[in-house]
Amino acid sequence: MNPPPQGPETRPRLSIGQIASICCGLFGVQIVWGLQNVNTSRIFQTLGADVAELPMLWIAGPIAGLIVQPIIGQWSDRTRGPLGRRRPFLLAGAFLTALSLLLMPNVTSVWTASAGLWLLTISINVVMEPFRALLADVLPEEQRDAGFAMQVLFIGSGAVFASLLPWIFGNWLGWSGGSSPDGLPPSVHAAFYTGAAGVLLTVLWSVVATREPPAPAEVASAGVLSKPDNARQLARRGGVWVLLAAGGTASVAVLDLHREGYLLCGVIAAYGVIQLLAAWPSIRFASQAGAVATAIITMPRVMRRLAWTQFATWFGLFAMWVYLVPAVANLHYGAPVAGSARYNEAADAVGILFAAYNGCAALFALLLPAIVGVLGRRGSHALCLAVGALGFAGIGAVDDPGLLWLPTAAIGCAWGSVLSTPYAMVASAVPPERVGVYMGIHNMFLVLPQLAAAAVLGPMIGNLFGDDPTRALDIAAAAFLIAAVLTFLIPRESDPLAPDLHM
Repeated sequence: MNPPPQGPETRPRLSIGQIASICCGLFGVQIVWGLQNVNTSRIFQTLGADVAELPMLWIAGPIAGLIVQPIIGQWSDRTRGPLGRRRPFLLAGAFLTALSLLLMPNVTSVWTASAGLWLLTISINVVMEPFRALLADVLPEEQRDAGFAMQVLFIGSGAVFASLLPWIFGNWLGWSGGSSPDGLPPSVHAAFYTGAAGVLLTVLWSVVATREPPAPAEVASAGVLSKPDNARQLARRGGVWVLLAAGGTASVAVLDLHREGYLLCGVIAAYGVIQLLAAWPSIRFASQAGAVATAIITMPRVMRRLAWTQFATWFGLFAMWVYLVPAVANLHYGAPVAGSARYNEAADAVGILFAAYNGCAALFALLLPAIVGVLGRRGSHALCLAVGALGFAGIGAVDDPGLLWLPTAAIGCAWGSVLSTPYAMVASAVPPERVGVYMGIHNMFLVLPQLAAAAVLGPMIGNLFGDDPTRALDIAAAAFLIAAVLTFLIPRESDPLAPDLHM
């Protein structure tokens, strides 16, 4: 017989080395995200995409996260086997991600680049979700802030390595940084191939070195779906979402808005239809989609309030990721043509900025547990977001490119908290047997703002700001300030200093 499942209070404390082994794979995962963040706009523009088209082309990342992570979370919660609940998904996702990285720099058109980005983002989401749940599975409550801060250390280090890879190949190893026949420098090709090896090796280390605890008692397959009240609630909310999508679609058509609006309305409608189907237990689909849909409806109050903070935060981050390369190229490199040597120089400089803010996040993560101990999770997270807002505003205001490290460091402090504190809040608020699906649902609140940003940023930058990408950084600053204020609406039980935390 298996030993009885352990609750968060009875899990043994882990050493720093054990926590580091669990988090090691995130170094490779973040190499992937770093390569994607720095090079995706570069690849699309080199292949002929306009600046206004970039948000729509980036849409693969948000949609893949919206769909894949809740499914993988729900699936892994119910998985039983010799490798445990999370590690089978880590292995499968790592191999798919490595294959995607080998394909991505060899695309020859905007459409094949878009297809490659879809494959890459789906694969890396299969890897990413189990890492968050795995750490919550193995750590006791008193180590969770330190554990998620350790994840930031590996995430930041991996991102620094990824951001610097093209520059390292071009400047240290003598690989050409100029354009090749396909428009991408050989150093970018080498960076993607290195990333493929990195994600495989580091994830394998975590899988081999980690021992998963016994799984909690399995949740019944239908569960709350069998209750009439919950079925009616699903049907009512599903209908509201479908009507909202219909109204949004009509508005897009009447106002002649960009096609991104139709895509966002389609996602909203799909979410409503899933809830409508889940309200009918006789439909086989309901037992799968319904488990996720009802988990959303019954999620803890901490997650509901945190969702608003996350919406504003990730709207701002998406604006930075999409527009930082063209913004820096316009501000400091004379707005060069995409694919030119001058443009590639600007893109490499942005890679250094990405490395800098991720490096600052990794170092700042070492201080986060102490700051949380003084200010609590809410106070420390709000402070970090406000500092990040100053950083976004500073990038557009700095005239001397040599001073860009100052606002970049501020963004890094915010990024360190974004990658750790909300996950500690969620892990402490949800039942241990459902931590996988709730981590996936939490990811939805990171993805939906990116979908919204993809729908509105293109028209905003194109129509309101004359295709000036630097204005996207001002939008990001405003979004982070709003997120800092919204943090104080999160219930106090999210805070480890709160006396009723374990009630």
